[in-house]
Amino acid sequence: MEVLLHQIDAFADAPFSGNPAAVMPLTSWLPDELLHNLAEENNLAETAFYTSQLPPEAAGPPGDHPAFHLRWFTPAVEVDMCGHATLAAAAQVLEDMHPGADRVSFFTRSGWLHVDRTDDDEYVLDLPTVASVEVEPDPALVAALGVAPVRAFSGTDEVVVVASEDEVRHARPLLSAFPSLPRAAILTARGAEVDFVSRVFAPGLGVPEDPVTGSAHAQLVPLWAAELGRAELLARQLSRRGGALRCELAGDRVLLSGRCRRYLDGVVTLPD
Repeated sequence: MEVLLHQIDAFADAPFSGNPAAVMPLTSWLPDELLHNLAEENNLAETAFYTSQLPPEAAGPPGDHPAFHLRWFTPAVEVDMCGHATLAAAAQVLEDMHPGADRVSFFTRSGWLHVDRTDDDEYVLDLPTVASVEVEPDPALVAALGVAPVRAFSGTDEVVVVASEDEVRHARPLLSAFPSLPRAAILTARGAEVDFVSRVFAPGLGVPEDPVTGSAHAQLVPLWAAELGRAELLARQLSRRGGALRCELAGDRVLLSGRCRRYLDGVVTLPD
């Protein structure tokens, strides 16, 4: 049995930047154990698997554009939302399978997600906003991050705000000391040349540091939009690879724009 494998860098503004995702189209769902094994073997932050077979709860695709059922796996677990792998999957669908279409929809654990292709070959990802509540900084997390927090918020991810971009850039977290978290820790600050910067750490999910995290921006954009009084923002994730995102808060949705760069196309051979 052969399965296609595409590796695509999402939110990549230059070669070897952005966040690499594996995209594996399927004719039908494989056993979950095999999906976990494939994601572990791919050893990227996320592997996106999709099929044209929509589940009953999808209640029909929204519109007449291509629609698929999409799932995401880290090397350790299946996750509820992943932005960069959705962007990568959309690029593969719109470049290889539906070159005449400008929108693709995916039914996911987070509901329907849509990606539009612009005239200059950017991709715009539509995600639901993630709410946050302000909390006291977690002393164990702060110690593991090695930073001086200004504010802290809790939502899907734990957000620690610090005073400067340099503090985000030069943080050297002790990942082995991280407390148990539902998902990830986000370190963020005002940016010098962009509106805000961030880094994202999820050792509990098998992702020590994620290069560029779309789902984290579903939580960050509402926070920074409220702080800065603007709905349109520029963001940069300060991982070693780095990546740029144009962000817009649109009601209860966050729109994230970026480019995708294909790295490889291959075939995985599985036992029949």
